[in-house]
Amino acid sequence: MNDRFRLRPAREHAAHSRLRLTAVVGLLLVTAVWGATFLVVKDATEGMPVFDFLTWRFALAAVVMAAIRPSVLRRIDRGTLARGAGAGFLLGMSYILQTLGLQHTSAAVSGFLTGLFVVITPLLAWALFRQHLSLTAWAAALTATAGLALITLSGVSFGSGEALTLMCALFFALHLLALGRWSPGRDAYALTVVQLTTASLMCLIGAAPHGVRPPQSGSTWMAVLVTAVLASAFAYMVQTWAQKHVTATQAAVVLTMEPVFAGLFAVVVGGERLTVSTLVGGALVVAAMFLIEVPGSPSEKSAEAEAEAASDSAGSERAEASEGSERSGEPGPQSKPALWAKETS
Repeated sequence: MNDRFRLRPAREHAAHSRLRLTAVVGLLLVTAVWGATFLVVKDATEGMPVFDFLTWRFALAAVVMAAIRPSVLRRIDRGTLARGAGAGFLLGMSYILQTLGLQHTSAAVSGFLTGLFVVITPLLAWALFRQHLSLTAWAAALTATAGLALITLSGVSFGSGEALTLMCALFFALHLLALGRWSPGRDAYALTVVQLTTASLMCLIGAAPHGVRPPQSGSTWMAVLVTAVLASAFAYMVQTWAQKHVTATQAAVVLTMEPVFAGLFAVVVGGERLTVSTLVGGALVVAAMFLIEVPGSPSEKSAEAEAEAASDSAGSERAEASEGSERSGEPGPQSKPALWAKETS
């Protein structure tokens, strides 16, 4: 009997490690999709207003997900709606600020400043939630930032475009933290549908002054469909699920692989030249990922602690609601534990 109890923590640790590794691989796949579609988006937005493109992209992504699984609409309860809308607002603000900033700065500078979310995320985690950050996590974040600088930056002046893009990085970091705290214990599919719907409505507001126009060519329609299905619906569903099993800081470091994949596809598909700084920068980003993935590292232990805390929090919320329901004579939330969420401030 004692041996059985001693084996249980080991099995639970092994199961969590497998889930965490799967989550990291999923996030890597997401960054590869985003990197591969960078050229597609760049070409599409040259012949179509950016707000129109984003509106169609996010709206079609939400529609596709709802069409594939219509029952998801019945699973969007009040808690899922509130948290999904909050995360969707942060996501929408990220894209809007990035788009506005791109009008006044280069794509390279925008890529670097956006990638600063890898440092902003642990800072906000400490400031907002007093989350302990290991030296390993800080080393990974700073190493990834140095790699991003080498990949994208070649001289920068700070103006309105840079300020807007830096604010974009702030909202991306807030989105990572929001998913890290709100996705555990909740339906990732339903949460993603609400996020994408919210982001599409925000972009619709931005496009409203001139009216939302549909894509004018077959290639632009193809770009919208590819980014809607792969780079939005699939990517954000995977990210929402993955952040149940890794910390926001770890997710931020893994997501810095996006410019590495973008550079790789630019060389292979776009025929661009591979520079020494790009190679060194890519190596630094990969090294940063290795730092957060060392077995038994403080970073791994913090991921387990954060996931366990989020799970315990969701369980206590359900218990409180069940107790309140018993007092009021109403049925409790046991029939849908993965979706229910107690409203909090």
